[in-house]
Amino acid sequence: MARDAFASWMAGIQHTVEAALDTALPDPSHAPQKLHHAMRYVTLGGGKRVRPLLVFAAGELVSANPEHLARIAAAVEMVHVYSLVHDDMPCMDDDVLRRGKPTCHVEYDEATALLVGDALQTLAFDLLSRPMVGLAPARQLALVSLLASAAGHAGMAGGQAIDLASVGTALSLPELEFMHLLKTGALIRASVLMGAGAGEPLLNTETEKLDHFAKRIGLAFQVVDDVLDVAADTATLGKTAGKDAANDKPTYVSLMGLAEARRFARELRDDAFAALDGFGARADRLKELADYIVARSF
Repeated sequence: MARDAFASWMAGIQHTVEAALDTALPDPSHAPQKLHHAMRYVTLGGGKRVRPLLVFAAGELVSANPEHLARIAAAVEMVHVYSLVHDDMPCMDDDVLRRGKPTCHVEYDEATALLVGDALQTLAFDLLSRPMVGLAPARQLALVSLLASAAGHAGMAGGQAIDLASVGTALSLPELEFMHLLKTGALIRASVLMGAGAGEPLLNTETEKLDHFAKRIGLAFQVVDDVLDVAADTATLGKTAGKDAANDKPTYVSLMGLAEARRFARELRDDAFAALDGFGARADRLKELADYIVARSF
């Protein structure tokens, strides 16, 4: 029964976020039409919306306004999608499939893909900076700062730079963790902290617990992605399977083996659960999402 309730909650949030994205994205009938069509092509109708789900789960813990959460979640998803569009380009990972359909530069062209990423990133900050009635400007500014830090040189972009520089290199476990705390973990961490920052203020100790949860589950997400790259097929993934090994990229599987990587993902999930002690039932959605993220590899 609890699993059915979680699935229903998740489907409801995904629908809410899809509607928020559809509203926020530019009308494809307006010039420049090609750019606007491409922005909608890559953003709508695909993906599990894990980061928006984390925004809502953390927001519900602090009784945040659902309309604010929808806006925050849409902004986070736009930044995530922009990163996928750029990562898939020939100058980066050179992939042809994303979310079960041709990547942006394949469906359109490289120049359009570059502009789509640029436009989605700026639209995310435009959306996040518009007034949120009932939320103090200083707290809203903190949300903008969280997303900017997560997306930039000390977060996602920095992690991608390390990833590209590490092809063909045998990284140690701490080096691999550092790379993915930036590349994957930073935006997941920001999703949790932004959701939590939109509601009733938390004690510093409570924020620290949520931060630890987010860091652990962000790493778990990447470990599971590495497992799936080896253990799942292209149709299941919606992107090219086996790409990491083919490109000689350092991964948790290449470093510790498939079985040990799966064990490590469970360990990270358990550590994330422990960080939520004291929140009670308010943290149930976050725990369910942690289970959902890790269960993808089993």
